[in-house]
Amino acid sequence: MNKTIALVMIILGVVMLIWTGFTYTKKEKLIDAGPIQISADREKSVNWPPYIGGVVLIAGVVILLTSKRSK
Repeated sequence: MNKTIALVMIILGVVMLIWTGFTYTKKEKLIDAGPIQISADREKSVNWPPYIGGVVLIAGVVILLTSKRSK
């Protein structure tokens, strides 16, 4: 179980180091007056600092190494 979590954390850490965020489009209602509706597409972005990926990567490696030593 620990090996699986460690491998997922290592993969996630590498992905977070390479890919530092993403954007998506959300449809928002501007006016909703009875049968008349006006909406607009708004771009939202989700970003994280690259050092978070490094922390997750290092934590995964530590968990992987400690799980090998305990057996």
